[in-house]
Amino acid sequence: MEQKFRVSRDSLGEVRVPEEALWGPQTQRAIENFPISGLRLPRRFIRAQGIIKWAAARANEEVGALSPERSRAIRQAADEVIDGRWDDQFVVDVYQAGAGTSQNMNANEVIANRAQELLGGHRGDVSLVHPNDHVNMAQSTNDTIHVAIHIAGVEAIHHDLLPAIDRVEETLRKKAHAWMNIVKSGRTHLQDAVPMRLGQEVGGWAGALRYWRESVQQAEKKLYAIGLGGNAVGTGINAHPEYKTRAIAAVSEKTGLPFHLPDNMFTFIQNLDAVLEVSGVIRGLATAVGKIANDIRLLSSGPRTGLAELRLPAVQPGSSIMPGKVNPVMAEMMNMICYQVMGCDVTVQSAVSGAQLELNVMMPVIAFNFLHEIQIMAHGLLAFNRQALEGLEADAERITGYVEQSTAIATALNPYLGYDRAASVAKTAFAENKTVRQVVREQHLLDDETLAQALDLERMTNPEL
Repeated sequence: MEQKFRVSRDSLGEVRVPEEALWGPQTQRAIENFPISGLRLPRRFIRAQGIIKWAAARANEEVGALSPERSRAIRQAADEVIDGRWDDQFVVDVYQAGAGTSQNMNANEVIANRAQELLGGHRGDVSLVHPNDHVNMAQSTNDTIHVAIHIAGVEAIHHDLLPAIDRVEETLRKKAHAWMNIVKSGRTHLQDAVPMRLGQEVGGWAGALRYWRESVQQAEKKLYAIGLGGNAVGTGINAHPEYKTRAIAAVSEKTGLPFHLPDNMFTFIQNLDAVLEVSGVIRGLATAVGKIANDIRLLSSGPRTGLAELRLPAVQPGSSIMPGKVNPVMAEMMNMICYQVMGCDVTVQSAVSGAQLELNVMMPVIAFNFLHEIQIMAHGLLAFNRQALEGLEADAERITGYVEQSTAIATALNPYLGYDRAASVAKTAFAENKTVRQVVREQHLLDDETLAQALDLERMTNPEL
């Protein structure tokens, strides 16, 4: 069926737009100018744009700059955008015009055309609701795209990432409690080290997550400062003096989150420092999560020729050629996510450093990478928890066997024999394939009672006992 078009106009002239499209001429130009990746800014960003347009319409109505009828139509259309009804109409590539002008106009045109319909008009007619004059009233790309990054980032962290971290942390704490009575060989430099409890090791993982969860919570607060109303350079040109406070109050009402004016509007418009800071913290979280995934891969290696202290749930076949092979696929997935998060943060860092004078024009690529790292980390943690951590098991017999064979327990002999003699015991035990306990007995270095006290594995893991 042949596609039909309507002819629309912008400041550069006529543009053919698909007849059924809610977008308009500036979006169509962006489609034609930027056929780059097929990637779009995500649902949370589109939702944030809808929130901004909703809040701006209400604020402009409250200060008398926008008629109640137009305001209601714009807000209803914006609500539909917020709810995801028109996601397929947001069609601009991530790699687009600087600052996100095309993305802002995509939102303006979709909402304007939908508001036209709600007022009895038709798509492409700008006489009832104009995308620039009404939907974009008192706004600029320069403040709205930046604000959308903050809103989308806060909502993604608040509703997705922090609950996911909490879930994994809770699972690890339960495992740590359940495994606190299992004494195992510690390992440093990937070599045998003094004994510890499996619960202590896993508790260390949980503690790392707690550290980064608290760091994310602290950093997230920086995103609550939004310069809506700063407009093009921070002066608020063409906006009513009360607009910015009313618009930000409306954003807070719509999201249920405590957004507020920044301390300095010009600093906000010029820089994306809060996004840079939060992205760096999420990179830190990825570093910690990656370490946990690596540890689990090592400890579950085997099942016959590896460490095999932990057993991961079998969630899918591991090889297309080796029958019966099962791989640590969820931990591998988590590692890949962590590397991607680090890559996203590098892009954010580089793009944030590209700010010049009154604006950073790299906001679309910042938005994409910032929101992508939050999304994949949140979703990855939930999948890792559900498919791997909750069903993780410990092979207590194997773990205990390792610790008894470890020559590193000779460390506990230092107070009794001194370092040099204890080292000699360890070397002999290794060379003769004996336990440290056997060598001490054979060489009559300690009586049985003293030896039992010195090599009490439970006491080694907790010297206060």
